[in-house]
Amino acid sequence: MNRTTRAPDALPVRAGNGAATAAPPPARTTARRRPASPQWAAWAFLAPVTLYLALFYAYPLYRNLDLSLRNYTVRSFVQGNAPFAGLANYRRVFEDPTFTPALVHTVVFTAVCLLFQYAIGLALAVFFHQNFRLSATLRALFLVPWLLPLIVSASTWSWMLNSDSGIVNALLHAVGVGPVNWLTSPSWSLTSVIIANIWIGVPFNLVVLYSGLQSIPTSLYEAAALDGANAWRRFWSVTFPLLRPVSAITLLLGLVYTLKVFDIIWIMTKGGPADSSTTFATWSYQLGFGNLLPAFGPGAAVGNLLVVAALVFGLIYLKVQRKQALS
Repeated sequence: MNRTTRAPDALPVRAGNGAATAAPPPARTTARRRPASPQWAAWAFLAPVTLYLALFYAYPLYRNLDLSLRNYTVRSFVQGNAPFAGLANYRRVFEDPTFTPALVHTVVFTAVCLLFQYAIGLALAVFFHQNFRLSATLRALFLVPWLLPLIVSASTWSWMLNSDSGIVNALLHAVGVGPVNWLTSPSWSLTSVIIANIWIGVPFNLVVLYSGLQSIPTSLYEAAALDGANAWRRFWSVTFPLLRPVSAITLLLGLVYTLKVFDIIWIMTKGGPADSSTTFATWSYQLGFGNLLPAFGPGAAVGNLLVVAALVFGLIYLKVQRKQALS
């Protein structure tokens, strides 16, 4: 019969008073898991955003830049073997007689729309900030132009400004004013699309500026009223200075949106008559898709000019915000 020897679990240890006590068993060493690196978690959250920006922003910008640097035709656009042209397309755009009128129209269209959209939106935001009985209902009604599809808004304005059957000329006729060729006259076509775009953009300014007014403490208005400041003084001393950060982002977003406005102008006037309402956005489309022989390269070059303009104003905004944060 085989005997198995068993090691004792613990050897007796004699205590100081003479009693024998068992020594504790050796502690087991367990390997601890290292916590996951916070960088991996950060990259996991950033991966979807990075992928989205790469697919829908970086790649289209790269393709548009490639279009502007090559001599693309319809055949080479399909086959993908367009020869490299360098800056020839940009030179062609700058030398085109349409460049100067399109630049002027783009600047005028953007500046006038931004000015009136912001001024009217700010006035309406201050008006609705009083919180009277029908304030919420009227604010909801003012959002209708912003919620409508652009094709619906542009078509509505085209009907309203029609020279023969438009309601605007009908109202002018009722007060004894002759008809105005809003959409077919070179003197009025740019004004017509500016009016329509202002009407569409006011609700956006109203919503953003109204939310900014909600963040201003009412105690500041009460203190200004105790000091004897009237409503106009309270606006210039309290409301307007505290709305500067919100106003800056509102104007920047409005600038980027207005620079690329295409639907309204194209539906109402198609940039005409005689290029009197042509902007860079409509000119870029007209070069690339509006002719029987499309000029993809120059069209992409005009589009890149808009991208550069938006980027410049964005960098200016960031620089101003950084100075305000440091001051």
